[in-house]
Amino acid sequence: MCDYSLMMIDNRLAVEGEHLVAHRFKSGSVGLVSMLDFTKWQLRPRGGFWQRCKECFSSRSEPAPVVCIPPGARLRVQAIPQTLRDRFGLDGNEDATFTQISADVNWHRDALLFSNKATVLLQALPEGQALKVLGLASSEASEPVPAHVRFVPAA
Repeated sequence: MCDYSLMMIDNRLAVEGEHLVAHRFKSGSVGLVSMLDFTKWQLRPRGGFWQRCKECFSSRSEPAPVVCIPPGARLRVQAIPQTLRDRFGLDGNEDATFTQISADVNWHRDALLFSNKATVLLQALPEGQALKVLGLASSEASEPVPAHVRFVPAA
């Protein structure tokens, strides 16, 4: 639902129809935040040198809350970058099912399962990747993706 590395950040459940954006947090993990919160965060006054230093130690210096997506939810991934399209055989806009590839601790587990069976970890999404929540429940049973199809993003 929310990757293990984002559990310490304020979070909430997604809302159907909501527009989301991928953000790489200070922890290094990618999470989803609302487009509105992300835009407000980008447009905030930056302040002077000491204000920016203070932000380094504040959780308020990142967009929040993290939006948690339940397994089986349907998402539309919009304006997919060419690198991901080429690597996974995707179009510019694709619908995907949110899934968890593992229940193991200390392992990034949140992923998107596309209709062509490509599984892409949320960690592979670039900063600013736009998504829309189409539905929070799936008509299909959502089971973890087998370990042999796990995708570990290249650095």
